[in-house]
Amino acid sequence: MAWSTSELADLAGTTVNSVRHYHRTGLLDEPERLSNGYKQYSARHLVRLLQIRRLRELGVPLAQIEAVGFESGGNSGQALLAIDADLAASIERLQRARAEIRAILEGTTGIDVPPGFEDVAGKLSGPNRSLMLVYSQLYDESAMSDVKRMVQDEPDDLNDEFDTLPPDADEATRERIAVALAPQLAQHIADYPWLMQPAEHLSKGMRVTQETFIATVRELYNEAQLHVLARASILATEKRAADAEPASALGDTSALGDASAPGDANHEGEHHDR
Repeated sequence: MAWSTSELADLAGTTVNSVRHYHRTGLLDEPERLSNGYKQYSARHLVRLLQIRRLRELGVPLAQIEAVGFESGGNSGQALLAIDADLAASIERLQRARAEIRAILEGTTGIDVPPGFEDVAGKLSGPNRSLMLVYSQLYDESAMSDVKRMVQDEPDDLNDEFDTLPPDADEATRERIAVALAPQLAQHIADYPWLMQPAEHLSKGMRVTQETFIATVRELYNEAQLHVLARASILATEKRAADAEPASALGDTSALGDASAPGDANHEGEHHDR
């Protein structure tokens, strides 16, 4: 029995274009042709095409089908184990995505916080949520875990006062809030030393991190809040110098901090906690 291309595709439950593509990739041998030029497929081609379909249904990418092979045993086991690991990672990613979507639907989180911050989203103002999203692109998972713990440790009443600070707040109010913020910032730097030496936790280069942080903070917070963040950084530096050895500068407060880490942000970004 011999079949045409369309007949073979129909038998295998695929399309003529797929058959032709498998020919081009070398997965399916070209059949002999009749005198009139038409292809003449045999049962051998049908079986091979069904094997290709079977592997595709199992999630094996076309580029790896040759490595897996069409027979059991041999090197196919190792190739299938690697594919199985990829599928497991994909399933885990999809499960996390479903959990996040459920949380968004239930109102316990939003699309404006990074993964893993769902249970602290309620402690974050709109600007702080935006800052967390930016942080998630600048720092690795370990750093973001520490940032989340910082958020959890922040007192809500202080956060609320900073978040509602008007741009024309008087000097006394700004100083009072900065003084209140500084001990928490100093404590974060003591608890997470990498804040002062963040290089190993950066996903981007130092320059890109600094520029992105400064641009983001300047846009998210008003003039009074920026003043408070810069002042709190200076006070925290002074506190660290008094408590132990001098810190290596929380940041250039004239530029809103060096922005080399959330620590410079941790009141210039501890407003990430804010």
